[in-house]
Amino acid sequence: MANGILLVEDDTALRSGLVELLGREGYDVAQAATAREARQRLTADIDLIVLDVTLPDGDGVSLCQEWRAAGVRQGILFLTAKDEEFDVVRGLDAGGNDYVTKPFRMMELLSRVRALLRRGDEKAARGGIAIDESRLQVTKDGQSVPLTLTEFRILSLLARRHGVVARERLLEALWDDGGKYIDDNTLSVHVSRLREKIGAEHIRTIRGVGYQWQD
Repeated sequence: MANGILLVEDDTALRSGLVELLGREGYDVAQAATAREARQRLTADIDLIVLDVTLPDGDGVSLCQEWRAAGVRQGILFLTAKDEEFDVVRGLDAGGNDYVTKPFRMMELLSRVRALLRRGDEKAARGGIAIDESRLQVTKDGQSVPLTLTEFRILSLLARRHGVVARERLLEALWDDGGKYIDDNTLSVHVSRLREKIGAEHIRTIRGVGYQWQD
C-alpha cells in the first residue's frame, strides 16, 4: 500500500516536477497550490505533508500551527527559500519535523521524505497506547497487548490516520497473502475484538462510513 503525500507548493513547474518524482518512487501524491486547497486535501490517506513556507494566501508555518492545534499528527517537511536560523527555528517550533532549503537536490528531498515516513511508521503513541511497527508490538499503559496480525493492522491504520478511515480503505489494507479480501462482516468482528483488548472508547464507529480513532 503506497504512502500518501500531500504536496503544498504554489510554483507550478516545481510542483509538477515533484509530483512526477514522488510518483516514480511509488508514492500516492495529492497536490495543492494554496493553503485553502491544502486544508481541503488533507485526508485520512495522507501520511506526510511536504509544505512550502510561502503560499499565495498565507504561509506554511501558520498552516502548520493550525494543523497541529487541530490534532494533525502527520509528519511535516517544510520547503523554504529562507535559510536564516530564525526562520528554521520558527518552522520547527510551529510543529514541523524537518525542512529542505531551496534550491535543493532531489535525492536529498527523497531521503528526508523516506526518513520521516519511517519515523511515522515505526512507532506511534495515541491515548496511552504505543504501537511499534518494526516489532509488531502494542502496549497499553506500559503493558503488552497481544493482538492478531489483522487486529494489529487495523489498529495501526486507525492510529496513524487523521480523521475517519473508510471501511473500504480498511478492507483494501487487509488484503491477505492468499489474495482474498477480508469481507465486511469479518472486519466488524475484528474491530469488536480489538475494542475488547484496547478499550472500546478508542474506536468510534461513523455509521455508514467507517471508523475513527479517539485518544
